[in-house]
Amino acid sequence: MLRPIAAVGLIVAVALLVVFGPRYLVDSDGSATYSECNLLQEPCVWSTPEGDWQASLTPGELGTQGQVYRLAITSPQAPDRFLAVLRGESMYMGEYPISLRQQSASDFTAEFTAPFCTTGGEMVWRVDLQSGQEKLGNVPLTLVFRAQK
Repeated sequence: MLRPIAAVGLIVAVALLVVFGPRYLVDSDGSATYSECNLLQEPCVWSTPEGDWQASLTPGELGTQGQVYRLAITSPQAPDRFLAVLRGESMYMGEYPISLRQQSASDFTAEFTAPFCTTGGEMVWRVDLQSGQEKLGNVPLTLVFRAQK
């Protein structure tokens, strides 16, 4: 009698693991977790089958709305409607799409001001690269930076 109950219990446990297990391996927005790369500390570099990518962020002038940043992306091919989307990493503060302007065949730039946060300098922003509404799936890093006031 114990064997059939154990067998049914094992089958139910495996079924639950298959159904609910993958949810614990991804973030709340459905993207897999990757190692972080701080854009203000160094350029973030990764390779894809199409070629090498690089992302860098440099602080510019202090504007009336806050610190101005310049995002530079080098890609082996130009995605359609190439965007960078700012999302709060340490706290949800909405999504802010930033259009990337093509400077050459492989270079793209954008200037933006990160929204202010009540936590002061503790706000960490994530930069997601997108082709239109679709997040690029070939970025194996989480691109982040800590906003400066």
